[in-house]
Amino acid sequence: MRMRPALACLVALVAACASAPGRGGGPRVSVDELLSGGPLAPLPGPVADEQVLALTPEMRAFLAEHVASGADRVTRLRQLGSAVIHGEGFHLAYDETTRTAAATFEARRGNCLSFSSLFVALARELGIDARFQEVDTPPDWSYRAETFVLNRHVDVLVDLGRDGEHVVDFNMEDFRTSYDRRAISDGRALAHVFNNLGVERMQAGEAGLALGYLRRAARHDPSFAPAWTNLGILYARAGQPLYAEAAHLRALRSDPSNLVAMSNLAGLYERQGDRTRASEYRQLASQHRSRNPYYLFQLAREAFQAGDYGGAAGRLEDAIRRKRNEDQFYFLLGMCRLKQGDEAGARRWLAKAEEVAATDALKRRYASKMDILLPPPGEHPRD
Repeated sequence: MRMRPALACLVALVAACASAPGRGGGPRVSVDELLSGGPLAPLPGPVADEQVLALTPEMRAFLAEHVASGADRVTRLRQLGSAVIHGEGFHLAYDETTRTAAATFEARRGNCLSFSSLFVALARELGIDARFQEVDTPPDWSYRAETFVLNRHVDVLVDLGRDGEHVVDFNMEDFRTSYDRRAISDGRALAHVFNNLGVERMQAGEAGLALGYLRRAARHDPSFAPAWTNLGILYARAGQPLYAEAAHLRALRSDPSNLVAMSNLAGLYERQGDRTRASEYRQLASQHRSRNPYYLFQLAREAFQAGDYGGAAGRLEDAIRRKRNEDQFYFLLGMCRLKQGDEAGARRWLAKAEEVAATDALKRRYASKMDILLPPPGEHPRD
């Protein structure tokens, strides 16, 4: 099933531009005050914990129709994947809404977290060990409801014991094994779900519901930094800078490299006239960003498009030193060398892209590109 990149799962808004310097004496608002709502009144959201993965009679009937209950686990997984992803009459469409498993089944729509919830719920009903998995995709930003949104990715890891582990991703054509990933607990997955629901309510202007959901996200997993950054944004929008500051500082305790929290703190201090502390956080954000190989890759792409092939190559070499198994880095470096007239260098890096590519389809794609772009060694095109 082909859809737009399924990246709208772990959502962190950025209201400004995203070991850190600390305000003397620490934040002036406690975590308990942040979660209580302080100046805001939290409202209970309509989605309860137990609803996220709950099955309906219609979902059980679907399983009975498409999956042989007496089959081995490998066969059950294959039949489930075929029914959900390729089945006739069951066409899942991507949209940016976070839904429960049952709501996703009914609507046949949702984001990657919605689809993952659906698959996990169905797989577990079949006795298959399925868990949520965070995937460190390259930073992907979008602009929705007058707000920048950082989109990340969650999919499903299935453990079949002696038959190995399998990734179920609803955009498998774009999935890369070079991305770092980790299985997560259901508590962490619920933090993702309620964080998303909180963001969606915040974008709709429903501050009480947003606070209720974000508070639940933080309680399900206090180490989940996006819940704290989004609480910070919610409080900033409500005109509560002390609460916003405390929330972003709490996010940095969980994730000292969190660019969203750094950038928002920089903007917060700038608006308060504290240029020194604003500058400190902007410098921290810049330092962390420059160590991100995918950020370097984006800079390299921009330089390449501007015709600065030497500058692009330098950034790619830096990115490769930081992450050596990313085929698209090597491919773009090969294109830089080709543009610079270095055929041997181009061949070397394009071959390296083919070597580290995770799938046979990618390997064939790179081999085909090399055949098109470069003549065989010793041969040169004639006029």
